[in-house]
Amino acid sequence: MKLRWGWTCLLLLCLAMVTWSQEEELDDEEEVQMEDEEMDSEADDSSEVKADANVSFQVTYKTPVPTGEVFFSETFDDGSLSRWMKSKTMKEDADEDIAKYDGKWEIEALKENKVPGDLGMVLKSRAKHHAISALLNKPYIFKDRPLVVQYEVNFQDGIDCGGAYIKLLSDSPDLDLEQFHDRTPYSIMFGPDKCGEDYKLHFIFRHKNPLNRDFEEKHAKRADTDLRKVYSDKKTHLYTLVLNPDNSYEIFIDQSSVSKGSLLTDVIPPVNPPKEIDDPKDSKPDDWDERAKIPDPEAVKPDDWDEDAPAVVPDPDAVKPDGWLDDEPEFVSDPTANKPDDWDEEMDGEWEAPQVPNPACKTAPGCGEWKPPTINNPLYKGKWKAPLIDNPNYQGVWSPRKILNPDYFEDLEPFKMTSFRAVGLELWSMTSDIYFDNFIITADKEVADRWAADSWGLKKLVASANEPGVFSQLTLAAEERPWLWVIYILTVGLPIGLGVLFCWPKKSDDDYIYKKIDPSKTEDVEEEEEEEVEEEEQEKGKQEDQGIAEEIAEPTGEKESRTEDEVEATGGDAAAAEEEEEEEEEEEEASKSNDTPSDDEMKDADEGIQNAGEGHKQAVRKRRVRKD
Repeated sequence: MKLRWGWTCLLLLCLAMVTWSQEEELDDEEEVQMEDEEMDSEADDSSEVKADANVSFQVTYKTPVPTGEVFFSETFDDGSLSRWMKSKTMKEDADEDIAKYDGKWEIEALKENKVPGDLGMVLKSRAKHHAISALLNKPYIFKDRPLVVQYEVNFQDGIDCGGAYIKLLSDSPDLDLEQFHDRTPYSIMFGPDKCGEDYKLHFIFRHKNPLNRDFEEKHAKRADTDLRKVYSDKKTHLYTLVLNPDNSYEIFIDQSSVSKGSLLTDVIPPVNPPKEIDDPKDSKPDDWDERAKIPDPEAVKPDDWDEDAPAVVPDPDAVKPDGWLDDEPEFVSDPTANKPDDWDEEMDGEWEAPQVPNPACKTAPGCGEWKPPTINNPLYKGKWKAPLIDNPNYQGVWSPRKILNPDYFEDLEPFKMTSFRAVGLELWSMTSDIYFDNFIITADKEVADRWAADSWGLKKLVASANEPGVFSQLTLAAEERPWLWVIYILTVGLPIGLGVLFCWPKKSDDDYIYKKIDPSKTEDVEEEEEEEVEEEEQEKGKQEDQGIAEEIAEPTGEKESRTEDEVEATGGDAAAAEEEEEEEEEEEEASKSNDTPSDDEMKDADEGIQNAGEGHKQAVRKRRVRKD
């Protein structure tokens, strides 16, 4: 009963989940419609474009305007790259045919889930170097205000090998955007990158050594989430970097935190070098003993230790099978083989027929010289070695002595890095149509969030509305992988089948008890027929007896005694039948009173039925004998 209710609850839970998913889809569509109505009310004060046929519902778009102080913002909605400068130089240390930055950039709308009127910058070429940059409204100086960098990326055709990161180009007098290349100094590099199965989200900053004034790249730890889906779902994703004056940083994808830490402790290599280092001039002494265990010098090999004993020996209990053919070889020359016509014995040597298994060995246990099988040698001990003991001269693992690091420094404010005054994209990609949009650099996270709500938030809303439901996604997945239909059928059909099996109404307990206790119906029918036949015979017998008594009087005692015996036998049969009927009625009353009989009662009832059946059969035999 508990198992039946468990499967029933599981089936109801599955139905509730399906219903809930459908209600969620309807709620999403209602939210989209409400958002559309709110945007329609503001359409008079903004430049708007009506939806085209590729959008599943009508939507209006307004170019986002940053609120608050920003150092850079770009939406590309004007359809031009007038603010941006394409690089005209060549990449160093590259083949001449691919060294030039000749990759193409275009202003286009999204391929899928497009928002009418919203445009972005698209990397159009594959297997080419791309470089483009733009100046900030004003340089950003690292002092006492946070840095927030945010932009959108959509890998419209997926990504095989390539990046979509940006560089914040350092402020220097010789900064020339037309000469922007891979070695142009930058302060921060941030964004997604992927090659092969290595999915990365870069956050790299260049730290200046206060002693020698050299720059060294510091890499933040890897993100705490799986980036595979983000890079392959062909949706627009929002990447945000927040850098605080207290040296803390946090990285967001779609406004969800995926990594955070400190510039002092969570970067590789660390900002500050160690105070002490190993002395490069120190070397291990010749008599330094690093062995923790040594062979016992006082141990002696036992006299009975045989190092020459083999590991395996022939089995002394093995016996050659009967019928072994010692004189027959295992392989013989193929009698059907013929020397090839082009065989040259001078060049190829003497021809020999190929070897085939000896047909005489097929019916025999084996052929050739018989050898007993080998077993492990019980006397084998191997080479003797002295047991190990603690080394009394053990000095530990040697390590060079420590000295003060001559290059040591301590920078407790790595946040104060080199200021920057341009943003650039210097990329190589084996995949085209990488979409960039809505760049913003500010000092306030709330400003970036409002900017995202007016831009990326609308893209997310459109993508959610156009996304197929759960059943459509399952169908599309099954079209690509037909074997998923088997899983679907088992997942849906198994709970339903079990639910029907356990929940389907069964026959009443009365029928069950009747089948277990009452005699079979066929026997009852036979009894009734036999009783009717007996009654007819009895009536005929009485009539005959009466007729004979009237016509012929038989005063003899023998006839009277014989008649009395017949009457007594007939009366005895009727009494026995009445007793059997009373017993059957008592059994029926007992079965009705006990709806759920125990196991012992069931066994007793079965035994009673068997005994009753045997008694009934005996009574029938007696009647047949009397009839005869």
